[in-house]
Amino acid sequence: MIGSGIFIVSADIARGVQSPALLIGAWLVTAVMTLTGALAYGELAAMMPKAGGQYVYLRESLGPLWGFLYGWTLFLVIQSGTIAAVGVAFGKFLGVFVPSVSARTGSGILRTCLHGMLEPMVLGNMDIGLNTANFAAIIILTLLTLLNTFGVKLGALNPEHLHVGLRSLLCLP
Repeated sequence: MIGSGIFIVSADIARGVQSPALLIGAWLVTAVMTLTGALAYGELAAMMPKAGGQYVYLRESLGPLWGFLYGWTLFLVIQSGTIAAVGVAFGKFLGVFVPSVSARTGSGILRTCLHGMLEPMVLGNMDIGLNTANFAAIIILTLLTLLNTFGVKLGALNPEHLHVGLRSLLCLP
């Protein structure tokens, strides 16, 4: 997802290359790669003007199995991973504005309510556990899911109100 990654990834790249020129060079190389990919998708969209995007391109060029596998991978891994990354970024940067939210510690309220679930579990070289930043991400993702569900249900009731809203927005009679 474009947006939150630039705040997290830049620091990791800067630590790895240890040179501002190499950091900018890495971003320029990825910019060229991204532009090349966008142009390729533009060409594919012009050749196959059907709804479905990457699924259609894979299905038509490599066969239905690859389209099917991509569709399920998108659903189970790609999109959920993207949403999780945005949630983690939100929780991490919320700590800048609300100092009690941190990836390092759990708050007193969370410790009281969750009775020891905040202690990190070591898995390889990672500490996995619930902290205030993760908890904030869970709450925000839950609220956004509820808002999205409410919007879909409201939109399914009567689609006529969309036309009225668009007409008034565009100042049409």
